[in-house]
Amino acid sequence: MAELTDTPESIRETVRRRYADAATAASEGAETGCSADGSCCAPSVALEDEHGGRVFGGSLYDSSESGTAPRAAVAASLGCGVPTAVAALDDGETVLDLGSGAGADVLISASRVGANGRAIGLDMTDEMLELARRNASEAGAGNVEFIKGHIEEIPLPDDSVDVVISNCVINLSGDKPQVLREAARVLRPGGRFAVSDVIADPDMDDATRADMRQWTGCIAGALTAEEYERSLHTAGMVDIEIRPTHRVHAQAASAIIRARKPAAG
Repeated sequence: MAELTDTPESIRETVRRRYADAATAASEGAETGCSADGSCCAPSVALEDEHGGRVFGGSLYDSSESGTAPRAAVAASLGCGVPTAVAALDDGETVLDLGSGAGADVLISASRVGANGRAIGLDMTDEMLELARRNASEAGAGNVEFIKGHIEEIPLPDDSVDVVISNCVINLSGDKPQVLREAARVLRPGGRFAVSDVIADPDMDDATRADMRQWTGCIAGALTAEEYERSLHTAGMVDIEIRPTHRVHAQAASAIIRARKPAAG
């Protein structure tokens, strides 16, 4: 497991390797997209919290939220929420999913923005991109695109998307403020940021943070709500809202995080 002193580059590579393994497992038919015992990232890491409650993965989606996305795409989700349920997507919009994984949230978004809209998935893992493209082909989605890249260096122009979503991926980055700056950069004026992510309790100590990393994807830990809000504000976002949804650890919660890029002028 990565240490707290790991560099952003080593964190990124560890994340890439582990999510490549998850994609391979999903491609081979594993229900959760993780290993055969239902764990993610390492044999001892599960999608449940310490009490056995399911707090990550496709079980967080109900049929009204998953829409026409293939069951395999939803089942392979490793997220901590359902960002598409709160993004209020409109017909014709362009949506970007940071760390799109098997593509569930991209495909759900594609159905909501319609044929005049566009849904883009960004992922750094070749195996996940292959899985997502296969799921998109199965869904017959013609308004989706999956691109390779890093969420700290989004390969899209300034002011090019209407909505940025993400599902429990930003907390895995070794440079979360940079991710939020990039999200603000690619949003059009008035564009919306609506993600599910893990937030740490303010009093979390280093030992608990290391344990929390295991439960939430093994890497890097999470920002506190105050740190998240400050980073979004520094990135130029306004109307920031952070709403916890459920506990994922004794000292961490999943939250819906919303913000907006100011309108031009």
